[in-house]
Amino acid sequence: QVQLVESGGGSVQAGGSLRLSCVASSYTATNYCMGWFRQSPGKEREWVAAFSGVTTSTYYADSVKGRFTISRGDDRNTMYLQMNSLKPEDTAMYICAARNGAACVPPDRAWAYTYWGRGTQVTVSS
Repeated sequence: QVQLVESGGGSVQAGGSLRLSCVASSYTATNYCMGWFRQSPGKEREWVAAFSGVTTSTYYADSVKGRFTISRGDDRNTMYLQMNSLKPEDTAMYICAARNGAACVPPDRAWAYTYWGRGTQVTVSS
């Protein structure tokens, strides 16, 4: 059974930075597509970014492009989301996801992901 565990969330002021981590068990991220989603109370789950384990291609939602960076750790079991220039509208529960297969196309559809973590809370104050 694949497990994904997120960490690194917290409270920051607008303009600050956080780095989220997602550690995967039972497999390596080499041959998987991994992604980050976020969800706020009363809102639908929103895709943030994705990373292809084979091609190392990265994909970003327009709302975070240029501010967030998704990457894979050297151990190939950890995925990171570096978040800079944070805004109050980035406040949400951030959730790690993964799916079999190297392709991340489409990268932004929650239904395409098989495995989900429980999330880590990010709060950005103005």
